[in-house]
Amino acid sequence: MTKDYYKILGVEKTATKEEIKKAYKNLAKKYHPDLNKEAGATEKFKELNEAAAVLADDEKRKQYDEYGTTAEQFGQGFQGYDFSDFMSGSNFDFDSIFESFFGGGNPFGGRRRRGPRRGADLRYDIEITLEEAAAGATKHIIVPRLESCSKCHGSGAETESDIASCPDCNGSGVKRQTQRTPFGIFSTTATCGKCRGQGKYIKRECQICDGTGVVKKTRKLEIKIPAGAEESTNLRVAGEGEAGEKGTSPGDLYIVIHVKEHETFERHGDDIYVKVPIPFTIAALGGEIEVLTLDGKAKLKIPSGTQNNTIFRMKGKGIPYLHGSGAGNENVEVIIEVPEKLSKKQKELLKEFEKESKNQKGFFSWIF
Repeated sequence: MTKDYYKILGVEKTATKEEIKKAYKNLAKKYHPDLNKEAGATEKFKELNEAAAVLADDEKRKQYDEYGTTAEQFGQGFQGYDFSDFMSGSNFDFDSIFESFFGGGNPFGGRRRRGPRRGADLRYDIEITLEEAAAGATKHIIVPRLESCSKCHGSGAETESDIASCPDCNGSGVKRQTQRTPFGIFSTTATCGKCRGQGKYIKRECQICDGTGVVKKTRKLEIKIPAGAEESTNLRVAGEGEAGEKGTSPGDLYIVIHVKEHETFERHGDDIYVKVPIPFTIAALGGEIEVLTLDGKAKLKIPSGTQNNTIFRMKGKGIPYLHGSGAGNENVEVIIEVPEKLSKKQKELLKEFEKESKNQKGFFSWIF
């Protein structure tokens, strides 16, 4: 059955190459098997690639418009073409697909030789106290990782002379096959199996790393926790990830910070909150109390007539700003304590106070 490539991409026959590109981009993201697990998504994605490969090529589009011919009717058409680069989540890159389809090249006619890959990034989770988050801290951690082999310096070869150009692909990293059809010559490529796309192969492998170029080791690192760090703060340590292939650059290490809950303080952003009990006499008469802070103790003045649950702000006693100068505040909520037992004299004095109060619901009437 003849396929309508314009219908597959949802564009008109008069669509420009830019409109075809836009339509393909939207649909490819929708139906790529790594992003869409529904039944039929894989076949739909292959169909989209097939349509784009024809309509993005001026000559093929002309033939298709003139003869209404689908890929199956090209004799060998798309048979044997490898969609694996487009189906693999590790290599999936829409920009490179666009460059192949719409940059003038044949997406099925030539692969770039895959070079050695950069080392993998690593993640390390670390837990700190609220005091360490506020003041900053120095931590020592041990990270297991793959490091470049010290003997072969990451090449994987026993000696430098053991690295040779691949004879199967002549150093290109790919093997090409050309097929002649009634409508032209079609070329296909595949990654060279001998050198795995590197263009070079190793005659004798390094005895220390068995040709991998890397070895498993543990590394002790000193990490500086900045003042003001909060939950899930990420610290990037460049070059401290795993070693890259064949001596290429290593990945990075990402430190993810977790802050322990504090038994006294509660943190909200750069501010901290604390509840402090005070005698009812200080609440009524006023006075001075001692308050715990993240860097010791401090004095706090309580004005006379303070009500229960009043919050006092101690400016700059909170968490330092992570990006900038200054610090948050410490918010102190006072909880008025009422004595559970009163002496006879205390009761008499309070009753006398109550008598002199004009308010029938005096401050202390509810105590008795």
